[in-house]
Amino acid sequence: MAKQAQQRVGLLQGTLDMLILKTLLYGPAHGHQIGKHIQRTTNEFLQMQHGSLYPALHRLEERGWVFSKWETAPDRNREFKYYRLTDKGRKQLLVEESQWKQMAEAVGRVMWPVAEEG
Repeated sequence: MAKQAQQRVGLLQGTLDMLILKTLLYGPAHGHQIGKHIQRTTNEFLQMQHGSLYPALHRLEERGWVFSKWETAPDRNREFKYYRLTDKGRKQLLVEESQWKQMAEAVGRVMWPVAEEG
């Protein structure tokens, strides 16, 4: 695996739960839809792999942040496991977003310092 791809994987693992929760804020979706939404929204920068997406979905379900149910897709004649955000998951998303914003601002201050006013 190329170094750049490894860096992306490391970055993704730290934020995947938040990205999934945010995606489900827009409504129920099955795993493939969640992965495609994240890829499309990041202009293909984040490539969703089954080996990380589905374990994350199961982890979120165990924590009570999402729940799943097998349903027939409206446009297909087969069932998919649809995931939905729970109230607990909505609250967790707010926590995750706040922590992510604080971290991004802190890193930004180190990487791109602004001259102190004085």
